[in-house]
Amino acid sequence: MTRFVRWTALAAASALLAAGCGGGTSDDDKSGLAWGRCKATADAPAPSSEWQCATLKVPLDWSKPDGETIGLALIRARARGDDRVGSLLFNFGGPGASGVSMMPSYAPTVSALRERYDLVSWDPRGVGASEGVRCRGDDEIQAAESVDVTPDTPAEEKAYFEDAADFGKGCRKDAGKLMAHVSTADSARDMDRIRKVLADKRLNYFGISYGTELGGTYAHLFPKRVGRMTLDAVVDPAADTVGHAQNQARGFQRALNGYLESTGEDPQEGSRKIAGLLRRIDERPLATGTPGRKLTQALAVTGIILPLYSKDSWPTLTGALDAAEKGDGSELLALADRYNERDPSGRYGTTTHSQRVISCLDDRQRPTPARTKELLPRFEKISPVFGTFLGWDTAGWCHDWPVPGQHDTPEVSAPGAAPVLVVGNTGDPATPYEGARRMADELGKGVGVMLTWRGEGHGAYGSGSDCVDSTVNAYLLDGSVPKDGKVCS
Repeated sequence: MTRFVRWTALAAASALLAAGCGGGTSDDDKSGLAWGRCKATADAPAPSSEWQCATLKVPLDWSKPDGETIGLALIRARARGDDRVGSLLFNFGGPGASGVSMMPSYAPTVSALRERYDLVSWDPRGVGASEGVRCRGDDEIQAAESVDVTPDTPAEEKAYFEDAADFGKGCRKDAGKLMAHVSTADSARDMDRIRKVLADKRLNYFGISYGTELGGTYAHLFPKRVGRMTLDAVVDPAADTVGHAQNQARGFQRALNGYLESTGEDPQEGSRKIAGLLRRIDERPLATGTPGRKLTQALAVTGIILPLYSKDSWPTLTGALDAAEKGDGSELLALADRYNERDPSGRYGTTTHSQRVISCLDDRQRPTPARTKELLPRFEKISPVFGTFLGWDTAGWCHDWPVPGQHDTPEVSAPGAAPVLVVGNTGDPATPYEGARRMADELGKGVGVMLTWRGEGHGAYGSGSDCVDSTVNAYLLDGSVPKDGKVCS
């Protein structure tokens, strides 16, 4: 089973670079780490020589700081200018996104920040080169695509929950004891160790999507060590498991409505047509032209979701929907494969594996199948296209999970912390705008500073608003805190 939407990285649709960590040391370095050239992987060549990689050892269990350790993969590029502020640590979301892979491809977006900062990112524990988790093989992943994730019969429901439980068992087998130590709070403590080895008195941080929850958690645990922190595409810290799913149903329906309006179609009528298409695909999956693969309902929804992350991708959705209406599922399948990190040879990435292991350790709630069925009408009212899928997902995602969750909602209050810039986008599909205001409020008076962009897509910085970019740059580069409530059109 693949969750349709979690707090996915801003660059979800991008082709990512991959970089391993090499040995050797660099000059003018006080971290004590063995920074060296990043190595090529089986998936991609190494990034250019301006990028350096290293491995940092941290405790497996932070309650036993002198116990067993694990390695965290780090990547950085040194600041270009002479007036250096320090390091700027990035997390790109997920949970489960590899910072080592994404940082080089995202660097052009934040080139202005590199004048005064070393750009730094890492693979959080349980991700990529940092003890990354793989819960099932490629053949098993493809076979699971046939599982109906909106079950209509007792037999389909049984298969759905058996597949969910099987995924958890695979994670347990691969991750072992690490599975109980990949929480957001664990990673926040790792961030403070990264800050320390980089010789920064305070943490300067840029968190995107799930990275905003991670940043808020860090601010709560270490309020006096918060430096200049920006949170963009903000996860609602007040929402529980069901609340998050409802938020996303609402956010993606809004984005779909905006897309439909852009094509000249009435959103209500257009949504009704797409919902009808999905019901037909549920009954009879579409041919794709790829031997052994059909477009299932789950893959179709995933293919619809991906282009909604960016307005620039809306024309792609038009072509894919038109083809599906004519019985050709190949274009929606290609979009779903991009979301699921499936390459032409049939190999899948593991972001969703790490995502599930981390989020199920974080989330204490485990809605039962009976409770989910009670909630489905509410989900369907919020979104006729996405509601059913996200409703069932609340019960299936962490079903029969082998490790208990830690909390209902994350704690992000940070009294005494330096101002944190919270950036909300009114058209964000995956992390709806309302969550940004709640994050700013929960950080605390004088801490959370709200910046609004009236735009479309997942995330605001680097999305075409000079107002947003200049405001964030002024804050991070010069410490200029904008007025709380500033709006960029």
